[in-house]
Amino acid sequence: MKPNGPVIRAIRKARKVSLRWLQDETGLDRGYLSRMERGLIQESGDQQVERVATALNVPPDVITQEE
Repeated sequence: MKPNGPVIRAIRKARKVSLRWLQDETGLDRGYLSRMERGLIQESGDQQVERVATALNVPPDVITQEE
C-alpha cells in the first residue's frame, strides 16, 4: 500500500494527537511514522497502514493513494 502522508498528518493534527501517541497506539517507530507523513515512505506493508488507520479510526483507503 502507498500511504498518503499529508492526509495521515492532517487527520492526526485534526485529532490533536502527537506522533508519540501514534507510536504508542500502533507500535510503529516514531521516525518511521514521521517519514511516512512526509511522503518519504513510498510503499508500506498492509499491516502498518492498517495499524495507523485503526489508531486514527479511519478506513485504510482514506490514508492510502491510488496508483
